Amino acid sequence: MQESDRKGLPRTTEGLRPKLLPEGKQNPESRFPNPESRILLHTTAEDHHVARMAAVALGLTLLEGAIPSPLPGVKPGLANIVTLIVLARYGWRTAVWVSLLRVFAGSLLFGNFLTPGFFLGLSGALFSLLVLALAQHLPKRWFGPVSHSIYAAFAHIAGQMAVVYLWLIPHAGIAYLIPIFATAALVFGTVNGLIAARFMDNANNGISSRGGAENAEKIK
Repeated sequence: MQESDRKGLPRTTEGLRPKLLPEGKQNPESRFPNPESRILLHTTAEDHHVARMAAVALGLTLLEGAIPSPLPGVKPGLANIVTLIVLARYGWRTAVWVSLLRVFAGSLLFGNFLTPGFFLGLSGALFSLLVLALAQHLPKRWFGPVSHSIYAAFAHIAGQMAVVYLWLIPHAGIAYLIPIFATAALVFGTVNGLIAARFMDNANNGISSRGGAENAEKIK
């Protein structure tokens, strides 16, 4: 089969058609060993933990968005419960992944990516993570999930207030809102810390009971 080009000369179109090869055979002219193969992503157990916990944190963020707030910016911070649990079980590095994934994915779902609301949430998350990085080195005998949650809540508010003052509302009048936000951080931080501690206690008790049952079976 031939067709004419712009100058009227015949030009074959056989080279323009894709060559259909029998199933299971490879194209010898291809640079790839198997161009029709799928791309496989090799994941680890840590990747699965991060994905699951980030999904839970994102679900709590969506639930929190449906709760009416008496004052803009005052939210319970339910997703911080997941961050505290991840920090205690998997470490600070995994907690960073979960927190940042929650912030970015939540902004995309709510449609406020790269808006002032997104940067407020991102600054609060970063400040909280920095404080948790220091708080995890405190003596565990005296400092636990509740104190960590309170520190993270105050750091979250501090990060947001810094962005508001330096970028959105550079006015000293926002200082009058500090007592309100500080009270909310203390209350919600305490409640979230108690919930996280309860979840971790239940998980530890479950692990202990399973371990005792396995030891009893081995003795028998």
